[in-house]
Amino acid sequence: MSYADRPWLARYAEGQPHDITPDFPDALSMFRAAVARNPDGDAIRYFDGALTYRELDELTDAFAAGLLAGGFTAGERVAMYLQNVPQFVLGLVGTWKAGGVAVSVNPMNRERELELLLRDSGSSVLVCLESLYDGVARTVLAGQPGVRTVLTTSEREFQTRDDPRALPGTARPDLSGDDVTDLGAFLGTHRGSTPPPVSFAAGDTAFLTYTSGTTGPPKGAMNTHGNVVFTSQAYATWCGLGDDEVVLGIAPLFHITGLIAHVTLAQYLAAPLVLFHRFEPSLGVDVIREHRPTLTVGAITVFIALMNAPNADREALASLRTICSGGAPIPPSTVTAFHEAFGLWIHNIYGLTETTSPSHATPIGTQGPVDSASGALSVGVPIYGTVVRILDDDGAELPPGEIGEICTSGPQVVAGYWGKPEETAHAFPTGELAQPELRTGDVGYMDADGWFYIVDRKKDQINAGGYKVWPREVEDVLYEHPAVREAAVVGVADEYRGETVKAFVSLRAGASATPEELIAFTRERMAAYKYPRQVELLDEVPKTVTGKVLRRELRARQQT
Repeated sequence: MSYADRPWLARYAEGQPHDITPDFPDALSMFRAAVARNPDGDAIRYFDGALTYRELDELTDAFAAGLLAGGFTAGERVAMYLQNVPQFVLGLVGTWKAGGVAVSVNPMNRERELELLLRDSGSSVLVCLESLYDGVARTVLAGQPGVRTVLTTSEREFQTRDDPRALPGTARPDLSGDDVTDLGAFLGTHRGSTPPPVSFAAGDTAFLTYTSGTTGPPKGAMNTHGNVVFTSQAYATWCGLGDDEVVLGIAPLFHITGLIAHVTLAQYLAAPLVLFHRFEPSLGVDVIREHRPTLTVGAITVFIALMNAPNADREALASLRTICSGGAPIPPSTVTAFHEAFGLWIHNIYGLTETTSPSHATPIGTQGPVDSASGALSVGVPIYGTVVRILDDDGAELPPGEIGEICTSGPQVVAGYWGKPEETAHAFPTGELAQPELRTGDVGYMDADGWFYIVDRKKDQINAGGYKVWPREVEDVLYEHPAVREAAVVGVADEYRGETVKAFVSLRAGASATPEELIAFTRERMAAYKYPRQVELLDEVPKTVTGKVLRRELRARQQT
């Protein structure tokens, strides 16, 4: 039996096609169409500031012209180390206009993480918040000769009020002695210039988004222009979005959800994208009340936080019509509680960095079923043109109800990992479907009606509120502490984040360290979502006779 031949999609998305034909050949063409369609409409709203599509077009022209004047060539990479600010969108589109590839960098990354991403991507340009340059990037760039141009900018740009709940209260750092260029001055110098026309094939890489892989170190997924156009259009078609939408940018823009479900979806719709630097629940409610967005997509932790914000009520969130959530397991009770509080249903979606956001979604207006055995909410059904199979350890296809690895192929699956042909071949084998198929590493099943459920993860990755954490990376940092003899990291249940990071540590003979000291040690060296919230000291970390850490035994300790 081939899941590609099953007719269930028509039952759950009546009146919609099984496949969609992309409206644009590449993501830059999609942006240009938005400018032509809605030149004087808002492209970005940021606190009390706004940029129209015409203004964004002019600024991205200036960005591209400036890069090209500095010797930038087609195919080079531009790394963006930014929060949810207008400069992220400007840098993304401007990079495309210069013929380049954007690289999204998590603003929570510290020195070791930023250094790895810049080196792996070979980025020649870094667009960076002044605060992140001052606190992190300055040190890293001393050892990165490949980065020729550093453009710094402030969270205070493109708006007129400094909201103390979201924007840094400290003065802007003095960077006058550094070899950096202020982005505003850079744009001013080149404003009015028009870069030469550029076009992309569907298979050309639009941006690199970094994801932890089966061996631990981050890998750059090559999200193509064809991937981007397909998933942007798929969101709009699946959700039945119209001409009056306003997109709330609540997910981090560096993440594949923010890139597609916020930035490029807004451009596909020629709609405003509402940004507010960094998520804070009460501020989020205020922004919704002020800008009246109609749709958003985010991790379930965001909606839990909004539900518990002191200023949240039905009137504040009344403009929202479509809400989707993915990236972390969704408790069915939370969906019910959110609906009772605001009259809005949260629709589950599922996808990975390697699927350029959605591969599965719950049809809008439909509530997904709950697995009676595990209590897990279904992640939905495959979206347009997507073939999903459940395979056993030998690669054989399993029938409905049988648990195995979720494997996905379709227009959203990336071309592979940047500069890593062996990892690409392993994760995207070409089998009986005669096209690359992503081995997700997630374990689940499909029921008789075509609904999919995730019941476990094949990988040891930890999913902390939608952020993926690889245990080995945390362990490597713990091993830098002089008192640590052995370290093993696992994910443990957490009421708010779904899962959080816990470390089990044994100490060197004669050495001493408290759990609090070890937590503080890692917090100084890692992104905020990665460091362990819990540390337990053991005499010995349990291992097999061959020396392999028994992670399952450590997880079992939490249940006894």
